[in-house]
Amino acid sequence: MRLTLRLAQLYAGLVLYGASSALQVRAGLGLDPWDVFHQGLANRLGLSLGTVVILVGALVLLVWIPLRQRPGFGTVSNVLILGLALDATMAVTRDVHGWPGQFALLGLAIVLNGVATGLYIGAGLGAGPRDGMALGLARRSGRSIRLVRTSIEITVLSIGWLLGGAVGIGTVAYALLIGPLSQLFLRLFGVRGSGLDASPDDAPAVLPEGAGPASAISVSTARATA
Repeated sequence: MRLTLRLAQLYAGLVLYGASSALQVRAGLGLDPWDVFHQGLANRLGLSLGTVVILVGALVLLVWIPLRQRPGFGTVSNVLILGLALDATMAVTRDVHGWPGQFALLGLAIVLNGVATGLYIGAGLGAGPRDGMALGLARRSGRSIRLVRTSIEITVLSIGWLLGGAVGIGTVAYALLIGPLSQLFLRLFGVRGSGLDASPDDAPAVLPEGAGPASAISVSTARATA
């Protein structure tokens, strides 16, 4: 029953994460660093944003091989579900126009993304591809996770911006808010027995996928994180 609960929580979190990412796109005020990169590629390749999220996730997962990272069940699910949920939400929503509506939708998207992060990381069923790459690079290089993640985020943000991805106030708001929100919801959704139901403050910093450098949250890197 415990595994069933964790699986349900994992998939609920992944679907909500993809949906909230789509809402941030519809708000039109700027995306998180990885989605700036995804959107830039999607615009240049003529593919849907969700398709690019899946392809990039699969390519990043290949980097795990030389880094000797071990994927979990949640890792493969992360690669597939986020992009599918993002495209499905994009198909049933429209862009919002006007500052009040845009800011309201942006706020909703970031809060829902925090809930989603707490759900899928709290399930403890395997690191997401981008998180696993950052952890592996940190371990192999001897650098801090925060430094490695900051470097990766700045790199993908810069490339995505050059490719035409949307950078704006939403990018800054996400970077500042997603860490505290994720930490709050991890406290609520950490599944007992997964190792993530205790206070996150006792462990090294790990970021949810897509989070900017300012959004560090504390989760045990020795446990499964997504």
